Amino acid sequence: MILGKVAGTVVATRKDEKLQGKKLLIVRIIDPESGQATGYQVSVDTVGAGAGETVILVGGSSARMADGLKDHPVDSAIVGIVDTVELSPDKQATRSRKDR
Repeated sequence: MILGKVAGTVVATRKDEKLQGKKLLIVRIIDPESGQATGYQVSVDTVGAGAGETVILVGGSSARMADGLKDHPVDSAIVGIVDTVELSPDKQATRSRKDR
């Protein structure tokens, strides 16, 4: 699983018919220690995530196991909205939704 922050949306009027009605979001991949972006990923939203929210992503065959995506051509899916991220004491301080 990967942490990310929703950065935007993707609109594709022409796509595989199995992706019709699926919301596609651009997610900035986050390093949990620094909070810095390490790249971007287009993901199918399965949980109703919104702009700026920290989310949990899964990829590969795990993405196709997410709710409503069985047998769909998906390589990345948003499967959770994060409330807080807590690292062990030897890492950076605790971050929460209020810190964003």
